[in-house]
Amino acid sequence: MQILLTGADGFIGKNLRVVLSEMPGFSMLAVARGNSRQELFDAAAQADAVIHLAGVNRPQDPMEFAVGNADFTASLCEALAASGRAIPVAFASSIQAERDNPYGRSKRQAEEHLAVYGERSGAPVAIYRLVNVFGKWSRPNYNSAVATFCHNIARDLPIRIDDAAAQLRLVYVDDVLAEFRRFLSGPGTGVRLAEVGPIYSTTVGELAGQIEAFRSVRTSLVTERVGTGLVRALYATYVSFLPPEAFSYGVPKYGDARGDFVEMLKTPDCGQFSFFTAHPGVTRGGHYHHTKTEKFLVIKGRARYRFRHIITDEAFEVESRGDEPLVVETIPGWAHDITNIGDEELVVMLWANEVFDRQRPDTVTAKL
Repeated sequence: MQILLTGADGFIGKNLRVVLSEMPGFSMLAVARGNSRQELFDAAAQADAVIHLAGVNRPQDPMEFAVGNADFTASLCEALAASGRAIPVAFASSIQAERDNPYGRSKRQAEEHLAVYGERSGAPVAIYRLVNVFGKWSRPNYNSAVATFCHNIARDLPIRIDDAAAQLRLVYVDDVLAEFRRFLSGPGTGVRLAEVGPIYSTTVGELAGQIEAFRSVRTSLVTERVGTGLVRALYATYVSFLPPEAFSYGVPKYGDARGDFVEMLKTPDCGQFSFFTAHPGVTRGGHYHHTKTEKFLVIKGRARYRFRHIITDEAFEVESRGDEPLVVETIPGWAHDITNIGDEELVVMLWANEVFDRQRPDTVTAKL
């Protein structure tokens, strides 16, 4: 299946090119406004479907709106009609098409050209009036406030906020691409206004605050809740703007005669991740918790865990080694320690279900 793609070098176009390359049986015919009329007609003659992304949204001269949006779409429709086939078209329009401004009028005129093409040819035409699209490879100071804020905050540059309470409606580029994939697998019938979701609502101030919070994680080690929804998509976008020299960052290391202890990541409500080392023969721990629980995983070396119930004195031991992964949990009310019983340094990954609080450590020294 050959996909005629306009605007292939734009923000959404770059992402879509990658997605199409991942789909077996699909190839791409890239067309831009700079292509000749003959090149446009040749591409249309070969196309099985069209994703129309090309457009102008920030020109030097407002007259470019009509040329880049309405006129180019009219030429595209002429080329599709000349093919003599009902070629499906998905069009990335804008919510601005609902407004009476030069950009909005040019997008609405483009929609009208496509509607006429669809009605005359019988081709499916899906018109997507997109809200602000954000994601990787977007352009700062051009595509959206998200791109600008991510670019500047990732580089410790100032950002400008004129109205923190201003409302924003956002859609993530991966969700746009997923909809285009659905369109290609089943374009439907007729001319229709189609939707892409989910659409996220926020304010300029909330957006800036969230992105600044991502930057703060590297010093506080407390991650934002980046697993779902808008925060997940914003975080992926933010880190995509990090320059390569900022791909890594240091974390504190605490060492003594026993070995080292390093905290990697903390969460607001699901504990923290750390690792520690122990030299041969060294024992660490020797305490119990009332509520705190932990999971230990030996990454390197050999370890012996000892447990003692602080009321009944019931005792238990278990050994683990780095080449045979075994998670060992500490249990409230059981004193425990861990000893390096090997000949090399012991390295142990540790998850605790709560962030360590020096004021309320929930750690009581006990003999085993």
